[in-house]
Amino acid sequence: KGELDEVDVVFAKFNSAVSTPPTTLRILPVDPPKAKQGALNYILRPSAEEILEQLLPLYVQNQMYRALVETAAAEHGARRTAMKNATDAGSDMLNILQRTFNRARQAQITQELAEIVGGAEALKG
Repeated sequence: KGELDEVDVVFAKFNSAVSTPPTTLRILPVDPPKAKQGALNYILRPSAEEILEQLLPLYVQNQMYRALVETAAAEHGARRTAMKNATDAGSDMLNILQRTFNRARQAQITQELAEIVGGAEALKG
């Protein structure tokens, strides 16, 4: 009742602007580090349990903050990439339309010149 066996957080890990894979991070339970051979048995004051009791909420808060920051960075990277692609597509479209407009204008000018020359030839005629 009110107890959890495990706490996992799923977030978008920021590798780069184009690589943000979904990632699962286990927050609780915390696995204690394996004792090294020949490790000293230290006497801790406050006790290890009290230290853990004080540090565990900070650890959980830090891991949640990390997940939120990584997800925000991934979102900003994705938005930047999308905006760059949209800008590039808009520039390409503008270039195509500019070329089409210039060709139509050039064809109209050529036709008008041909009509003027044809009219002048008819008057000489």
